[in-house]
Amino acid sequence: MNKHSRIHRRDFLKAGALAGGGLLIAFAVPMAARRLTSAAATANVFAPNAFLRIGEDDSIQVILSKVEMGQGIWTTLPMLIAEELDCDWRDIKVAHRPPGKGDDFSAPIFEQTTGGSNSTVSEFDRYRQAGATARVMLVAAAAQRLGVPPDACRTENGYVIAGSKRIRYGQVAADAAGLPVPETVTLRPPEAWRYIGKSQKRLDTPEKINGKAQFGIDIHFPGLLTALVAHPPVFGGKAESFDASQALAIPGVRDVVQVPSGIAVLGDHFWAAKLGRDALKIEWDRETDAGMDSAAQLEAYRTLSKTKGMSVQQQGNVAAALQTAPQRLDAEYYFPYLAHAPMEPLNCTVKIASGTCEVWTGTQSSLLHQAEVAAFLGLAPERVLFHTPFLGGSFGRRGSFSDDWVMEAVHIAKASGRFIKLVWSREDDIRGGCYRPVYLHTVSVGMGHNGLPLAWQHRIVGQSLFINTPLESAIVQNGIDYSSVDGVHGSPYLVAVPDHSVELHTTTCSVPVLAWRSVGNTHTAFVMETLIDELATLAHQDPVAYRRALLKEHPRHLAALDLAAEKAAWGTPLPTGRHQGIAVHAAMGSYVCQVVELSVEAEKINIHRVVCAIDCGLAVNPDGVRAQMESGIVFGLTAALYGEITLEQGRVAQCNFHDYRMLRMQETPVIEVHIVQSTDKMGGTGEPGVPPVAPALANALFAATGKRIRKLPLQPFRQAPSA
Repeated sequence: MNKHSRIHRRDFLKAGALAGGGLLIAFAVPMAARRLTSAAATANVFAPNAFLRIGEDDSIQVILSKVEMGQGIWTTLPMLIAEELDCDWRDIKVAHRPPGKGDDFSAPIFEQTTGGSNSTVSEFDRYRQAGATARVMLVAAAAQRLGVPPDACRTENGYVIAGSKRIRYGQVAADAAGLPVPETVTLRPPEAWRYIGKSQKRLDTPEKINGKAQFGIDIHFPGLLTALVAHPPVFGGKAESFDASQALAIPGVRDVVQVPSGIAVLGDHFWAAKLGRDALKIEWDRETDAGMDSAAQLEAYRTLSKTKGMSVQQQGNVAAALQTAPQRLDAEYYFPYLAHAPMEPLNCTVKIASGTCEVWTGTQSSLLHQAEVAAFLGLAPERVLFHTPFLGGSFGRRGSFSDDWVMEAVHIAKASGRFIKLVWSREDDIRGGCYRPVYLHTVSVGMGHNGLPLAWQHRIVGQSLFINTPLESAIVQNGIDYSSVDGVHGSPYLVAVPDHSVELHTTTCSVPVLAWRSVGNTHTAFVMETLIDELATLAHQDPVAYRRALLKEHPRHLAALDLAAEKAAWGTPLPTGRHQGIAVHAAMGSYVCQVVELSVEAEKINIHRVVCAIDCGLAVNPDGVRAQMESGIVFGLTAALYGEITLEQGRVAQCNFHDYRMLRMQETPVIEVHIVQSTDKMGGTGEPGVPPVAPALANALFAATGKRIRKLPLQPFRQAPSA
C-alpha cells in the first residue's frame, strides 16, 4: 500500500472557493487514475465525477462517483475520505453526482458504470487521496493563519491544532482553496486508521427509515403524467394496429401513443394509466406468435452439447484419458432464465423543454444513457441532465447498456410532448426480459485409483451477455464470452488435472439477457462445487478433506474453507435429522465458503443455518461486508429454491411474486458471517456471497437424502412453510 501519491499539476484547474466560501476537491475516478483536481464550484468549470466539499460552515459533503443501490458504498466510500481528512464522521453528508456541463462523455464504459462489485476496490486509493489532499491544504491555510509552519500542526476531528491553538476546517476552507495543490500527499498507515477496517453505521439508513430518501419512483412535479406501456406478448413482437377509444374514455387517461416498444398510456396517476392500458385493443404481429419454448430450447441445447464447442481451456488429450480412467462420472446440469426482480420496479421520469432534456432514473450507467438520449434527441450531451436518486435494488437489472427503459421513457415523452414518468409494473418487470440466461453444462470426469480427477471434459451452452454491447471488447475474446465460463475457466480444481478441456457453445435467440448478480458464477459455481462433492463421495472421502487436497496450492480458498468448516463445527455430530453441505468459490476477487445445515421431511426442506466465511482482503466496513453476505445468501437461496422463468410458445409463464417466488422471512435461516483476517488483495463483496449457497444447499440435500441435484430450481424439494 503506497503511502505517497503523486498528483500532476497539469491535471488541476486553478483552486477556487465554493459559492459562499469553502474548498472543493473535485476528482475523476476512472479505472486507471488520471487526474485529481481542485476547482471552483461554478457551472462553467470542469466537473469530474466525484467531489469533496468543505464549507465555511464546517459542512462536509461527499459527492459519489458511483451509485448506491443497496450495496453500502454511500457509507464505505466516504469512510475512505474521512480517514484521511481526519474529520468527525458525524459531520459527513453524501449525495450522488449531480448533472453538470463538464461530464466526461468520452470516458470508457467501465468508468461510467457501477457494477462488478468493484466500487470500493477501484476507488480505495483515489478517495483516500482526495481526503489527504484536502487535509494538507487545510493545514497549510491554518498554518498561515496561525503564523506557524505546517509541520507544527496536526489535525483532529475537523480541527487544525498547533499547540494550544485550534482552528476549524470551515474557518480556513476558503483560504485553502486559493493555495497550490500539493505534488504528493502522505496517506495514513493502517495502524493509524480510525475508520477503515472498523464497522460504521450506514449513512443512508436514517433517510430510508424516515421516508426522506427519494427513489426514482418517488419523483413528482406539477404537470407530470404517469405512463405505462403495453408490451408485445412475445419478445420481438410488434403492434400492427390498436384501438385506444376505450382507454381514452377512462377518467384520468390523458393520451395514448405508440412507441417502438409498444403502446403507451398516459394518465394522471398510475391507476388511471393501468386501467387505460387494460382497456387497449391491440393487434400484435402474428409472425412471432410461435416463439421459443423452454422445453424445446433444452432439447436444442442438449443436441448442441454433444458436439465440440469453442475451446476455452485445453490441456493434454482428454478424450483418450477418459477412455482409460478407472472410474468415470458423466453429468448434465440445467439452469433456467432468472429475473432480477429488484424491490423498486423500473421507472424513468423525462422532461423535455426549452432545448434540454432532464431525466430522473436509477441507473448504474448514467453517462451511457445520457449519451444515447442526447444522440436520439439531437442534443449536445451537456443539454441532457441526468438526476440520480437512490436505486431500490438492481442486481444487474439497472445495468443494461442501451435501448431499454430509459429510451422507452424518452420515446414516450417525445411522441406525446408531455412530461412523463414511465413506471413498469411488477408484471412488466417479470415478463420484460433481460434475464440471466439459460445454461446447460455437460461434464465427464475420469478418476484415478486415488480418487482424484485425472481427466475432465466440460461443455457449456448458453447465450452471451456481452456480445454486441459496449463491453464486448473487454470481455469477449476470439468469440468467447468469458462471463459464460467464469468459474470453470481458471478453476483451481482444473489446474492439477493433467488432461482437461473447457468448451463453449454460444447461442442466440429473441429473449434479451443481462448480467445477474455474480454473473457467470451463478451457474458455474453450482456445477463445480456439486461435482467436487460427488467426486468426494465416489472416492469415499470427507467433502472438506477432499477439497483441502485439491486446494492445497490455493491458500485463499483454503482460508475461507477452513474458517467456515471450523465455525460450522464440520465433522461433529449434529442434532438428529440435520445434515450439512459445503461449497467454496472465488468471484469478484473474493473467496467465499458456505455451510448449509438443513433437515428434510416429506421432501420439504427446512434450512436451519448458513455459516459463511469470506476472504475479501481488507474489509473496509466489516458490518457492510456481513450485510452483503447475508443479502447474497438470501438472494441465492431464493433462486435455488424458486427461481425459474419459462416460456411457452414465446410467452413468459410467470408474472408476479405468486409464481416467481421470493424467500420469505419465516423461511430465512440463521446466517452467520465470519471474515478472514487478510492482508491480501482486496476483492468485492456485493456479489460473491451468491454463488456458493446453492451448491452448499444441494450438497446438504444429498447428505440428507442421497439424491444428487443437477437442475435448478430444486425439484421435487421445496422450502418448508416455516423455519
